[in-house]
Amino acid sequence: QVQLVESGGGLVQAGGSLRLSCAASGRAFSSATMGWFRQAPGKEREFVAARSWSGGITNYADSVRGRFTISRDNAKNTVDLQMNSLKPEDTAVYYCAAARTNAGISSAQYQYWGQGTQVTVSS
Repeated sequence: QVQLVESGGGLVQAGGSLRLSCAASGRAFSSATMGWFRQAPGKEREFVAARSWSGGITNYADSVRGRFTISRDNAKNTVDLQMNSLKPEDTAVYYCAAARTNAGISSAQYQYWGQGTQVTVSS
C-alpha cells in the first residue's frame, strides 16, 4: 500500500507562484508513474502533469505546459509541482497520484491518491 500526502496549497494572486509537494510512504513503487490531477467545483477531475520513475517520460496538460513543472526525488519518494504564472482558472483541489506501472493522462490508470490540497488563484 502507498500513502500520499500533499502540501503547499493556498491562496495566491493571479501571476503568482506556488509549489506543491507530495510525500509518498509505504510500499516501494520503483516503476511507478507519479502525477498531479486537479478538480474544480462542478467539473471533472483532470490531468495536470505526470513523470515516470526514470524521468524519461514527462507529460503536461496543454493548459499548464510552459507554466508548471513536475519534478521528483526518487531517493526521498517525493514529487513536486512548481506552478508559475497562475491564473484564476487554475483554482482547484490538486491531487497527487501514483501508478504501479507506466501511466498516462487517465485517472483510471492511477491506483493511489492523496487527500488533495486546495489552490485558489484570485484575479
